[in-house]
Amino acid sequence: MDFTIITPNLNYGRFLGDCLASVAGQEGVTLEHLVFDAGSTDESAAVAARFPHIAWIREKDEGMSDAINKGFDRARGDWVIWLNADDRFKPGALARTLAELKKSDADVVYGDYDFIDESGGFTRHMKVPRWSSFIHIYHHCYVPSTAAFYRNRTIIREGHRLRKDFRYVMDGEFYARLDSIGKKFQHIPVNIADFRMHGGNASQRHLTKERNMDTVLAAEFQHVESRAIRRVYGHTLFKDPYLEGLIDGLFSLLSRAWKVILKWT
Repeated sequence: MDFTIITPNLNYGRFLGDCLASVAGQEGVTLEHLVFDAGSTDESAAVAARFPHIAWIREKDEGMSDAINKGFDRARGDWVIWLNADDRFKPGALARTLAELKKSDADVVYGDYDFIDESGGFTRHMKVPRWSSFIHIYHHCYVPSTAAFYRNRTIIREGHRLRKDFRYVMDGEFYARLDSIGKKFQHIPVNIADFRMHGGNASQRHLTKERNMDTVLAAEFQHVESRAIRRVYGHTLFKDPYLEGLIDGLFSLLSRAWKVILKWT
């Protein structure tokens, strides 16, 4: 089997049909599509019933990372990807990707993607640079989980899993950890998926300038995950967190500049 696609879902029935249809329409590949529903109370189950290609697993979990890990445990495809319930594949994306994967010796292979709005309208294209752990750690997690494939033999079967205590940048920690143990990343020139922006995205939910304690506290929980990644996988020069924050800022500026260079070379 070529691919295992894992889709975690909780009350995203309004987008789920697009996601499932985008997988059902892929041709020229063999795949399994595992959908883990944590107990949706909306139309998700009715939507899923229209797609006989999926395996619908309805059970409680400890969050999105836990649901994806359950999919990793069951994955039989040579390559594994998680496709969020609000995202979708481009038509023919998996066949084009498979042609590139057959030439690759990498452990993680990723492509480009488009942003779409809530109704599915195109917003902008994202050309993703080749891998740089420096950019990944100090700028942001730019490898899109919805367009990244993991080699089952060298990633999933070796037992590498998402940290369940990460709620926002679980992919960022996963990639930094894989890089730290020598796994190889490769970018391929394929536009693979649509990433839907609708205000409820976990990675964007708490980005705010509000001076409201509840909102700011929620935002800090999100930002602390990125800081933890920098402390563990990046460079720590000072014990003082404020001095270290200045270094983070400097490295962030340098990593942004390096990303621009990589993007066009």
